[in-house]
Amino acid sequence: EDFLNLIFKAMMKDSFNSSHSVSSVVQSSEQIEEMFDALSYIKGASLLLMLKHYLSKDVFRAGVQVYLHNHNYGTAQSDDLWDSMNEITNGTLDVKKMMKTWILHKGFPLVTVVRKGKTVSVQQEKFLYRVEPENWTSDASYLWHIPLTYMTSRCNFTHCINAYLLDQKSGM
Repeated sequence: EDFLNLIFKAMMKDSFNSSHSVSSVVQSSEQIEEMFDALSYIKGASLLLMLKHYLSKDVFRAGVQVYLHNHNYGTAQSDDLWDSMNEITNGTLDVKKMMKTWILHKGFPLVTVVRKGKTVSVQQEKFLYRVEPENWTSDASYLWHIPLTYMTSRCNFTHCINAYLLDQKSGM
């Protein structure tokens, strides 16, 4: 419950246009201090949980093990973790491409799901709680690669969860 409260606080902060991305190039020590705030840590943890759920616990764990082995006693960058995940997924998913949309964009997407009969459509747009005119920038180009999981009425209790990667503004 405490972790969920932290996530919701971070999401509230991230829903303002004055937010910042989890990862960015820094030029000064002040910018470094700004980057290591609760938003970065909590959003980062949430993104890792999202990735673990999408890849599966075993695949995620194997990717982390490869990452730790490859960078044992060395330095690393975020791309190194994504490269390790790509190595484990054998090219079936470009984890780096997917995760860069999350760590390089500030904010998060609002996904709208519409069902008409047997057809389901999804659409994404940047969620803003309140537009702050002094910090407003156009975010029309924001596009996340959103891992969606869903269940259908054909669930047989052995394989209930299906996955879909929304990597466009809308999809079916």
